[in-house]
Amino acid sequence: QVQLVESGGGLVQAGGSLRLSCAASGPTFAFSRYAMAWFRQAPGKEREFVAAISWSGSTTYSTNSAKGRFTISRDTAKNTVYLQMNSLKPEDTAVYYCAAEIGTLTYSNHYDYGFWGQGTQVTVSS
Repeated sequence: QVQLVESGGGLVQAGGSLRLSCAASGPTFAFSRYAMAWFRQAPGKEREFVAAISWSGSTTYSTNSAKGRFTISRDTAKNTVYLQMNSLKPEDTAVYYCAAEIGTLTYSNHYDYGFWGQGTQVTVSS
């Protein structure tokens, strides 16, 4: 199976930055074959797509609200995907989840991902 462990969340003031990490592991897990993504969920809201990166790292996807502020990247040597978040806003407050999947998928559709981390809380104060 695949284990995903997020870290890097916390409390930050508006305009600040955070870098989230997601370490992936598993006895038969081949990180370089998996697409990776970040989703978030605020209280009372549905889980929403933030950003994704293809298995090769050559293509990234993100929402309009994330473009220009958030950057997703992956380090195959460390089996880790990152989400660098700059210019944070109070509306970015949510639990951020890492997700992984192999094969053909719609990157922004959370139902397409079979492996999830436990989430890390990001709180942005105004």
